[in-house]
Amino acid sequence: MIKKILKFSRLKKKVLILLFDTILITCCIFLAFSLRLGYWYYPSGESYYLLLAIFTSPLLALPIFIRFGLYEDIIRFIGLKALWRIMGAVTFYAILWGIVFLILSFKDFPRSVIIINWLLVLISIICSRLFARWIFSELNPNDNSLKKDRVLIYGAGDAGRQLSVALLGSKEYEPVAFIDDDEEFYNTSINGLSVYSRANLMRLIEKKNIKEVLLAIPSLSRTHRSEIINHLEPFPVLVRTLPSISSLAQGKVRVDDLLEINLRDLLGRDLVKPNIQLLKTNISNKTVLVTGAGGSIGSELCRQVLRLEPTKLILYEISEPSLYQIEQELININMFDIEIFPVLGSITDKVRFKNICEYYGVQTVYHAAAYKHVPLVEFNQSQGVLNNSIGTMQAAKAAISANVETFVLISTDKAVRPTNVMGASKRVAELVLQALNDHQNITCFTMVRFGNVLDSSGSVIPLFKKQIRAGGPVTVTHAEVERYFMTIPEAVELVIQAGAMAQGGEVFVLDMGDPILIYDLAVKMIKLSGLQILDQHNSQGDIEILFTGLRPGEKLYEELLVTGSFTTSENKLIMRAEEGMIKWDKLEPILNEIKNAAKNSETKNIYKLLSQLVPEFKHQHVD
Repeated sequence: MIKKILKFSRLKKKVLILLFDTILITCCIFLAFSLRLGYWYYPSGESYYLLLAIFTSPLLALPIFIRFGLYEDIIRFIGLKALWRIMGAVTFYAILWGIVFLILSFKDFPRSVIIINWLLVLISIICSRLFARWIFSELNPNDNSLKKDRVLIYGAGDAGRQLSVALLGSKEYEPVAFIDDDEEFYNTSINGLSVYSRANLMRLIEKKNIKEVLLAIPSLSRTHRSEIINHLEPFPVLVRTLPSISSLAQGKVRVDDLLEINLRDLLGRDLVKPNIQLLKTNISNKTVLVTGAGGSIGSELCRQVLRLEPTKLILYEISEPSLYQIEQELININMFDIEIFPVLGSITDKVRFKNICEYYGVQTVYHAAAYKHVPLVEFNQSQGVLNNSIGTMQAAKAAISANVETFVLISTDKAVRPTNVMGASKRVAELVLQALNDHQNITCFTMVRFGNVLDSSGSVIPLFKKQIRAGGPVTVTHAEVERYFMTIPEAVELVIQAGAMAQGGEVFVLDMGDPILIYDLAVKMIKLSGLQILDQHNSQGDIEILFTGLRPGEKLYEELLVTGSFTTSENKLIMRAEEGMIKWDKLEPILNEIKNAAKNSETKNIYKLLSQLVPEFKHQHVD
């Protein structure tokens, strides 16, 4: 029967509900009289006019119900707003019904019947809707709810409560209960779902067959969020976070758009509030150029620069597809009608770079263009050196010729005691800017050094995600390899502030917190995907972790300081490294030799010259 009703057309379902409400309204009137008079009432004799009025009452009620939208709701998904509409419609009907009956002055008509009828119709209509919702949603064996993933909502605050309501209309998820750390919520029920403490997690997961835990805690600090995620890691569930309630309300995302757990939350470090004045110093009302504008760091630099309202933004990029992509994105988010110019060019082309800086009157350069992937640069040493070291020199010289005010280099932790050509080439780039800053007083050169960023093109994060989706294995080079991590937006925000603090020649180093074992990161990502590690201790696991060995030029850990000496700045996450430099008159001849060696692909000579400039460079060959 239920199956047949569900197959009815929308029109047939509306007609069925209208007929049901007609009978219900009529019965409620008879019941109201009976309750008031104390016996089963039925008009007789001279009361046939009253009887006619009773049977025609639905003609008064139904147009009101239709106008209030009572027949537009889908019964299986009826919610609180629909119940409020029912209350308004029934109240309006009851008042009009009472007025009509009083005007007609029926004999033996008790006025209290008006209130009793209102209560009976209200209770009957609401209960009938809720009962129908229960029948169709809970007892229908073919209903989609039986195929839904049963989930726990972590967080019983406003966000969690609203999300539980929103999930009622989802075809994929069935909320079962709340988990919350606030004892005030324990042993209570919200939207029909019980609230439990964190200690009940395992019992709930096993007893309720929970597949996922949805985090609904948007106001928590990153430290607290990280602690919760670490607590959830051992459980065999997929951990996701839902979009913010504001995003849901604005229609930016659907409830079904569940997000993977944000790996930045695993860093366990709260952000430091940025200094707005520092952010604006080198950008607002200035012409800004970003090299490598289509890369992971470069594109985020462009986004943040655009929000700080420069006069012009020059996108300098060698890759046509990358340049087109970032240009289109910026056009769509350009709220201030800032002029954006996409320029194809290489930083090794000094003339091209100089002409662009002069033509647009560039005042600030953020130099993010570089070859950063260690194994690829190891396979293409000459090109890595030409781009990273010589390219930086050419761009810096062009900036001086074009009277650029500030030039900020994006450097890397791999420049510290490098074991690969990529790291050594970036350290040489740092030496170039230090020397040029000391050699002239036109352009202020500075550099910002930091480690890996989450979700960059060369990061392990996208690789691990892809491998997990493919069913594994997840590949890790070494069990003890560790890296510093920071989110791209946070790193860029600090780069902009550090550049504004520059007096010239400084090497700024970002505090990236504690290093993270790559193996531990792989384990967390697998477990937070609701999967288990397949190894000798668990032959029934889902994803295997394979150790592939260190790649050419790769080392177990990275450092951020060459000498270990530094001074603090006004932002506790930005340090000034105290490191030596080489004078330009001594550096320039060696750079020219490196340039010639790279152009002629003289690998041994490249190693020799790099070691001459960077004594800490110990090239590591891995078999």
